[in-house]
Amino acid sequence: MARIIDGDELNMIGDNVKNLRKARKMSQQQLSNKLETMAIYICRGSISRIEDKKRMVTDIELYGLSKILGVSIEDLFFIENGDTKNKRI
Repeated sequence: MARIIDGDELNMIGDNVKNLRKARKMSQQQLSNKLETMAIYICRGSISRIEDKKRMVTDIELYGLSKILGVSIEDLFFIENGDTKNKRI
């Protein structure tokens, strides 16, 4: 099966997850803990790999990240610097 994403990057949202998390003054561990309350289990190390684009993200993880970070799923792909006013990269 062909890969959708070519190259070394395994997701398109890592930078935005990191920027949004930091804008909310949340550690990777805190994000992991909040996801766990939604029965979405992503350890701190996996959060780091997502932010570094070294790990793919499932649909349920996208949903949880959007809820915890307070943005739409679409915004995870387009917001930069944690600012919800800046759309579309």
